Amino acid sequence: MSRTDPADLAPLVRPGSVAIVGASADPTRIGGRPIAYMLRAAFRGAILPVNPNRAEVQGLPCYPSVAALPQAPDVAVIAVPGAAALQAVDELGARGTRFAVMFTAGFAEVDAAGAEAQGRLVATARRHGMRLLGPNCLGLFNAAAGFYPIFSASLEGGLPLPGRIGIASQSGAYGTHLFAACRARHIGTAMLVTTGNEADLSVADAIGWMAQDDDIDVIMAYAEGVQDGPAFAGALAAARRAKKPVIVMKVGRSAIGSAAAQSHTASIAGNDAIFSAVLAEHGAIRARSTEELIDIAYAATRRIYPVPNSLGVITISGGAGVLISDAAEAAGLAMPEMPAEAQARLKAILPFASPRNPVDCTAQAFNDLSLIGRFTESMIADGGYSSILAFFTQIGGAPSMAPAIRAQLNAVKARHPDRLYALSVLASDARNREYEADGYLLYEDPARAVVALDAMGRLGAGFSQPEPAAPPPGAPVRLPESTPSEAEAKRLLAAAGIATVPEAACADAEAAVAAAESFGFPVVMKILSPDILHKTEIGGVLLDVADAEAVRCGHATLLERAARHAPAARIEGVLVARQVKGAVECILGIQQDPVFGPVAMVGLGGVFVEVMRDVVFRRCPFGEDVAEAMIRSIKAAPLLTGARGRPPCDVAALARMLSRLSVLAAAAGPRLRSIDLNPVFALPEGAFAADAVIEVGEAG
Repeated sequence: MSRTDPADLAPLVRPGSVAIVGASADPTRIGGRPIAYMLRAAFRGAILPVNPNRAEVQGLPCYPSVAALPQAPDVAVIAVPGAAALQAVDELGARGTRFAVMFTAGFAEVDAAGAEAQGRLVATARRHGMRLLGPNCLGLFNAAAGFYPIFSASLEGGLPLPGRIGIASQSGAYGTHLFAACRARHIGTAMLVTTGNEADLSVADAIGWMAQDDDIDVIMAYAEGVQDGPAFAGALAAARRAKKPVIVMKVGRSAIGSAAAQSHTASIAGNDAIFSAVLAEHGAIRARSTEELIDIAYAATRRIYPVPNSLGVITISGGAGVLISDAAEAAGLAMPEMPAEAQARLKAILPFASPRNPVDCTAQAFNDLSLIGRFTESMIADGGYSSILAFFTQIGGAPSMAPAIRAQLNAVKARHPDRLYALSVLASDARNREYEADGYLLYEDPARAVVALDAMGRLGAGFSQPEPAAPPPGAPVRLPESTPSEAEAKRLLAAAGIATVPEAACADAEAAVAAAESFGFPVVMKILSPDILHKTEIGGVLLDVADAEAVRCGHATLLERAARHAPAARIEGVLVARQVKGAVECILGIQQDPVFGPVAMVGLGGVFVEVMRDVVFRRCPFGEDVAEAMIRSIKAAPLLTGARGRPPCDVAALARMLSRLSVLAAAAGPRLRSIDLNPVFALPEGAFAADAVIEVGEAG
């Protein structure tokens, strides 16, 4: 793991010299491919093969050992097994080599013994101040430098096309699959870095480097897990500041997938919802498939990120218009109707047109291609759409029509160069290249185009979002030695400024009656024990306790249920609380994530959290502005803001509570395992936690 300054990676991707330890004269072997690829790409630096059994390799002088090299290489490729790899790292480090690309496998991805060997490898490199890529990695390439320390067979199909996309991938095979798939779609990739086991350098380091590399505009990433959460988040933040999109494929969502990730690269898959929240926090996009990953990265190469984003559709097919409308609704991409005046003007031009949006100029376009230009111009000038999708299917590729269609579209595009244009056409490869050279995105499936165009708007929203306010300062938090009772948990919350429902801890029935009478009936009664955290499971919560006699009976009932269901539990008494009516029930919580640290959660309580899982997450700590944005982003937020004539809740008070909870969690340290405030009552004035569970780990 590392938090490398991205500038420190310059010698790795743009070296003046590279040694290949385990060099092969056979250009198809692992130790021979990097040499063959660099010779083909005319790498301008020194290539230094190392093999004690050869004097020459692929036309280059070969050296018997690292000690015999005429210079200390900037980078070394290590393609020898086991103990020889460890020796090579030691010898190269002693010579002053700054980076090693470790093809060698058989380390932490295999078993505990491999993990121990990997630890020795890292310790040896660090002793010399050398950085490692891998082990168990496929290598990297930097096309601009002609640098190919990689053994993938994908390069047999050709070197990367010119372009400004960078790929950072834990998996070498998947990373090169992405490169090859991009090349097949005529998409250029400038750089690929595969990180393997990430014993030292990680995907986060690669993203961080690409965020400040002038040769990269768009970053594609593949991750099986993240080992250093703060470094990963920092890399995403750097890319956002540079206004460079990061599109991520993260696997390991399922239990089976997570286990596969462990065996493949010894990664911690982590909580998938939290990973998505970290991406959203920094404006990165999560792709659901390889096709979607490439589609979005391809669209981002236009570097147009419309805010606000709206989709205008011109089509020659009503059916395609319906398909596109369905896709836009599923994606949440707005497709407002054309203004009524504009619709009337288009109807005057073509009475049987459908000018609402999608704008259907029908098959009449076959007879009058000027309709395409006139209708598209109206959509932009009158409709104001920031993204335009045109469905022209085969006519967009027909030799008799395509040149005129291009001319019509190009005239509109010249007048409105700030819009994002996508075409769904079926055309020859040569015709497609012409459209792309004009600046159009091409997708055979218009639904895929909708997803990509929507992503451009989300990227733009992320880039334009102001930096959040600093979280409020947090006082030092002293956690109890073990998991506290509810009353003790609420004292800890109160010290952090988190309001709770008025209540009293009562040692006997008469104290409970006195507390209830001071609050006013009805009241809530709960068993009070540090050993019974989930009280409802044993019937340890009583609602609507209406009078003094009911309090006495309730006290006895709670003690009896605790003795029956949890006979070993320590009982501190009964908690009596004011019963709140007319509130919206929410849930606020903290979870200690093994990768990203404390993470806050907010959602509506009751069925919304138990069944619908309508919750959002955010890394701690954060200010009230972020907290309010979280609250307003949940699907059921209208219940808090006055839906169906209900009085609006005090969202600001709820946000204040959530922010303070996040500050408390960050200050508490890793012994804090979780906090669960459920329910939290959101009222027209104020918000109050009615129940609190704090779980802590043992001291030390």
